[in-house]
Amino acid sequence: MMDLSRIDFKDIYYTDEAAASQPERYSRAIEEFRRTFPGTEPEAIFSAPGRTEIGGNHTDHQHGEVLAASINRDAIAVAAPREDNKVNVLAEGFGMTEILPGELDIREDEKGTTAALIRGVLAGLKDEGYVSGGFDAYITSDVLIGAGLSSSAAFETLIGTIVSGLYYNMEIDPVLIARKGQYAENLFFGKPCGLMDQMACSVGSLVYIDFEDPSNPKVEKVECDLDEAGLALCITDTKGSHADLTDEYAAIPGEMKKIANALGHDVLRNVTLEDIVSNISMLRSEAGDRAVLRAIHFINETIRAREEAKALKGGDIEAFLDIVRQSGNSSFKYLQNVYSNRDITSQNVSLALAVSDSITGPSEASRVHGGGFAGTIQAFVKKENAARYKEYMDRVFGEGACEILAIRRYGGIRVL
Repeated sequence: MMDLSRIDFKDIYYTDEAAASQPERYSRAIEEFRRTFPGTEPEAIFSAPGRTEIGGNHTDHQHGEVLAASINRDAIAVAAPREDNKVNVLAEGFGMTEILPGELDIREDEKGTTAALIRGVLAGLKDEGYVSGGFDAYITSDVLIGAGLSSSAAFETLIGTIVSGLYYNMEIDPVLIARKGQYAENLFFGKPCGLMDQMACSVGSLVYIDFEDPSNPKVEKVECDLDEAGLALCITDTKGSHADLTDEYAAIPGEMKKIANALGHDVLRNVTLEDIVSNISMLRSEAGDRAVLRAIHFINETIRAREEAKALKGGDIEAFLDIVRQSGNSSFKYLQNVYSNRDITSQNVSLALAVSDSITGPSEASRVHGGGFAGTIQAFVKKENAARYKEYMDRVFGEGACEILAIRRYGGIRVL
């Protein structure tokens, strides 16, 4: 019998409001597990959070530096081991996935599916020697899809955490779980993402990550309580359509790589501003001006992520907010991921930033968040202004568009 009274929901979900809804949510998940897998009693509950990118917009795929944090929205799994090595996962809203023993190869017909993510994580962990038994799991998530909070990375982290908890006493390194989540998304799912999302979801808290060596990234937790600093974290989903934007997202790493390749590198990590200026005519000719601008953004943005971490560790909130503004300014002008120039009449993110800038003060800041184009914006506002900020953004983009979130201290965990 699972005793939910043993769980300190406030410790996981941070705010009284977020914690209050969890007992009913967890109870419903347990009931759904029992209905889905009759005769099987759940053995454990796991949680993996969504993430917010704080600094380092589009730097991870070029082996740069980022600052990210886990949030108090998560995916939870009620799970039990199986003796036949079969994996059954019912993800709410996505149906049942069955993975048979030994069937962990890439499947072209599974690209873009939940099954691809599960199969990829299991295959990746197996390659590292973590050969798990089977399990049944019911998964439900309140990490909003399409809201820039990385629901897929939370899901991948959750699968790895289930394996770690059921079969390895939670001893699989969260960094390895993150890497295998990226592996699943890149090769099995077919999305060429970087590693930031998975790392923030798996490791948890506020983390500074240096991807100079992606196989062994440097991860440092940053101790800072934004609530104590009087700030609320607000994420607004601008409700723009992501349809037909795949090429726009792919063009960013593609153009950055063009600049790196022209200068004799695979990625931009070891390219300097001096390298670009000294070769500017050649680079403009071979890659175009937008690629040059995006490379300049990368060089300065990866430094900003480092400086943001330094400011927070030193308790200099004003310096942190100033760098957040610089990041947003660079993303808009140089990275150019705020709107698609193929449809200049649709500028949801630009509009959100304009409204946000109009209603925030000098000790507050906002910026484009995540991939950009049709997605979300992030704002750090004074706690006493958070309700007013949400009210304005909801008026523009619809009720519930703006979420007032908190940074949670845990990544992927076994809750019970």
